[in-house]
Amino acid sequence: MTVLVIGAGPAGLMAAEVISAAGIPVTVAEAMPTPARKFLMAGKSGLNLTKDQPAADFAAHFAGSCAGLLGIADFGPPQVRAWAGGLGVPLFTGTTGRVFPVGMKASPLLRAWLARLAGQGVRIRPRWRWTGAGFDTPDGSQQIAADAVVLALGGASWPRLGSDGAWQGWLAGQGVGLAPMKPANMGFRAAWSDQMARHFGAAVKGTAIRAGDAASRGEWVISQTGIEGGGIYEIAAGIRDGAAPFVDLAPDLERAELARRLARAPAKLSLGNRLRRVLGDPVRAALLMEWGRPLPADPAALAGLAKALPMRLTGPMGIARAISSAGGITADALTPALELRAMPGTFAAGEMLDWEAPTGGYLLTGCLASGRTAGRGVLDYLSRARR
Repeated sequence: MTVLVIGAGPAGLMAAEVISAAGIPVTVAEAMPTPARKFLMAGKSGLNLTKDQPAADFAAHFAGSCAGLLGIADFGPPQVRAWAGGLGVPLFTGTTGRVFPVGMKASPLLRAWLARLAGQGVRIRPRWRWTGAGFDTPDGSQQIAADAVVLALGGASWPRLGSDGAWQGWLAGQGVGLAPMKPANMGFRAAWSDQMARHFGAAVKGTAIRAGDAASRGEWVISQTGIEGGGIYEIAAGIRDGAAPFVDLAPDLERAELARRLARAPAKLSLGNRLRRVLGDPVRAALLMEWGRPLPADPAALAGLAKALPMRLTGPMGIARAISSAGGITADALTPALELRAMPGTFAAGEMLDWEAPTGGYLLTGCLASGRTAGRGVLDYLSRARR
């Protein structure tokens, strides 16, 4: 028996690992010249593998119809840590619970992982682009006969790294249910005034953002076109889906204390300088003047505005710039083993499925867990086929 895995990202490689560990030959077809390009890109600033967090709190960060099918209950933060340790990659946990390789980078882990897969007999075919009917390769059109297939083609974000969502039309034609793809873990556009240009590229620290029931104390960045960064990504889904965002520019001060400090600021100072002095940060002061005008003169009212400043955003950044995507194959199109009901013997994993989670370790853990679930589903399917 042989298995074909299409897509060499984290989900596809994990499925290949699980299947090949059982002694079954696996071929991985990858459209790009090298495996796991998005994984490597994510690790450039520090590979956040998972988050050290109680299971229920960790699971609460996952949404979408397939969130309960990924398998994070069986392959969550402790199992991801053990898996990386088994590859010889030492880890550390940061102050926020995020788990990273000691060396921070993705490339050493990927090299160790690919070496393990090669030792288990996995063959990776680079520059093999799936067309639905076969593969376009440097040597022309190719076919691979397989007893089971795992689709791990990614979502629709960062298409230049291989995840272009081109598979959607083909699967829809096979009767597979799909939810529309939309950006996740993305920034938002803002129509800045000329006065904000001096702050482009500045990090915004020491704020709290709320959108509906979601909240974030993370850092974010002002860009020429809007806002982005981890503190935004954590609550991006709610804003994208219509929740009005508000930022607290002084979350460690009570409103009354902030009003008192504003009232005591020297009257001879300009309003901008008074805000900078009280808020302790020119960037936060600039945001209040940008999004809060006309500013109230009363210190109590001004403090109230600074504690719940409406964020004047004009919409999410496009899916091509998003860290990940939501939507994809719906739960009712899958068995609990991630087998496509319309295509027996074909399984799916990773961002092809209808789920989303924020960055910070959740997204990568979900991809790994879904690959493991699909791989175990393939093993069960082949075992039943032998009987």
